[in-house]
Amino acid sequence: MDILSFRDYCLSLPLAEESTPFDETTLVYKIGGKMFACADMADFDRFAVKCDPDEAIALRERHADVTPAHHFNKRHWNGIRTDGDLPEAFLHEQIRNSYMLVLRRSVTPRSLRDELLALVEEQGLPE
Repeated sequence: MDILSFRDYCLSLPLAEESTPFDETTLVYKIGGKMFACADMADFDRFAVKCDPDEAIALRERHADVTPAHHFNKRHWNGIRTDGDLPEAFLHEQIRNSYMLVLRRSVTPRSLRDELLALVEEQGLPE
């Protein structure tokens, strides 16, 4: 996966927003104003996604290319190498899972969360 396909995939998720709040090269993707993924455009060898803490540990134990995300809460964020052996379908799955986790647990107020969930259900998620 390269930075353009990462970007295209993140933006293909319903109502995903892109910004660069940290610096000029770090792309951040949000749903409902809450971050679900980020990556460095200049040095794209990994990206960070939010993950259920138990699932995060299980993924790290199963895959050498999944580690705690640098500069993020290690319990909730995984760093996933893009230049390793992980298939693109797995990378997409982790981005989708992060998007849905953030949407279901972090977006507030509840009325906004419910509205966004209804739109996602209506539009569906890309594979």
